[in-house]
Amino acid sequence: MTKKGGELVSVLCFGELLIDFVAQEMGVTVGDAPGFIKAAGGAPANVAAAVARLGGRAAFMGQLGDDPFGHYLAGLLAAERVDTRGITYSSEARTALAFVSNTMEGERSFMFYRHPSADMLMQPADVDTTLIDACQAFHYGSITFINEPAASALRLALDHALAADKFISYDPNLRLPLWQSADAAKAGMLSGLDYANLLKISEEELRFLTGGDDVAPLWRERMQLICVTYGAAGAAVHLRDGACIQAAGYTVSAVDTTGAGDAFVAAMLMGILANRDGWRGQLPQTLDFANAVGALTCRQKGAIPSLPTREAALAFQREVNSQ
Repeated sequence: MTKKGGELVSVLCFGELLIDFVAQEMGVTVGDAPGFIKAAGGAPANVAAAVARLGGRAAFMGQLGDDPFGHYLAGLLAAERVDTRGITYSSEARTALAFVSNTMEGERSFMFYRHPSADMLMQPADVDTTLIDACQAFHYGSITFINEPAASALRLALDHALAADKFISYDPNLRLPLWQSADAAKAGMLSGLDYANLLKISEEELRFLTGGDDVAPLWRERMQLICVTYGAAGAAVHLRDGACIQAAGYTVSAVDTTGAGDAFVAAMLMGILANRDGWRGQLPQTLDFANAVGALTCRQKGAIPSLPTREAALAFQREVNSQ
């Protein structure tokens, strides 16, 4: 297997990397916000940065605009020790932007500028399969399935990861404003399930895709575990044999929940990759740690700026458990 810097790449993340402009004030709409804080975002990129913060080797593959925002984002990922060789640049469209506002409880609403954005125009020919060969796990989200040619680029990458027997994880992010309709969103999000070994899904997304709280309709042949996150209430991991492991959440003063789910899935992947043969026996500890990592991400604005290190998450767990 190809190595980077003498070590295997832990996780390669494929998808969108964009600028989140986060409203400075809580409890206002995007239109009413008097000012915004610039932060890097995009769920797959957040996962890559979270893996790096937790001490893993991460890489990112996607397309940015050949513009100041695009080069800023690539530089920021590189500064986070994420391998950025999989990034390509488009001269035909600009880097995606999202404006984010938060309720007083830290819950988000989005307004996107992607008409189109550079990530939507990524071609299958832009996929560097040697980077897929160099990773242990391949992570992707649902946003790239929305538009061609990016959807075909992602499917090519997934087919290669599948043939190379990589551990594959999927987060079907629900962003209804980006889809033509709710029905199109449901079909597109479900289309990504067939590749995944690990499915990470929020309670809201579970209900959207199934109409209820039962994960049974989501199981696919390759899938080994389904992680359902419940925000401050914690998370549950479902296994194919019907077993379910639950862990309570950690209480924090939430400022912005952006990136919390991405941090969670990064921590889950790191726990699984650390013990590929015995990961099931470590699931309670892995899930508890992932909850802590996700909770810490909510304590400041923006996704990547708020991601904790492994040491900070462990210290947080010790602090809470000693009380």
